[in-house]
Amino acid sequence: MKTNEERLQDILSRLDNLSYIKLEKIPEIDLYMDQVTSFMEEHLRKAKRNPEDKALTKTMINNYAKNNILPPPVKKKYSKEHILMLLFIYYYKNLLSFTDIEQLFRPITEKHFHADSEPSLSHIYQEVFSLEKDQMKRLKEDIAAKFEAAGETFADAAEADREYLQLFAFISELSFDVYLKKQMVEMMIDQLREETEPETKKKR
Repeated sequence: MKTNEERLQDILSRLDNLSYIKLEKIPEIDLYMDQVTSFMEEHLRKAKRNPEDKALTKTMINNYAKNNILPPPVKKKYSKEHILMLLFIYYYKNLLSFTDIEQLFRPITEKHFHADSEPSLSHIYQEVFSLEKDQMKRLKEDIAAKFEAAGETFADAAEADREYLQLFAFISELSFDVYLKKQMVEMMIDQLREETEPETKKKR
């Protein structure tokens, strides 16, 4: 059985292997559905929890279009902008509901989805993910601090139980952090929804 220190090193090593798909890797030509899923499968394989999991399926893509998260393809082909939107969806889908994602993405799909938009979706993608390097550094520092704090808990517990209880404390601390951040994201999306409701009613 691994020690908690070994588990921490596993986490940090996994983070080192995770990165967003660089803009230059995204095809400039339009792709058919099978090509889209193959591209995602190839470039997101390191982010999957289990090797047999699918990063993206045809059903998922159709559901995104059906729920107004992804603009429909043109003549069954998906543009570079479709790929960029699918990548954003990939990172949001395990955190937010379709309704929340649709609300958050609406200004992006309405104003920046077309190739001649200004700023372009490519530029938005590049700007957002330019934060990755500093964010990863801060994340590692935060994880190390949480691990150290968890290691100071259960000092009076029996030695046979202490390792697991400290691991439980560490996982709980990480989970509470995710919970709080999810609450903040949902709050901001609710604010956006309230702000855009009068505009929606005017259009009706």
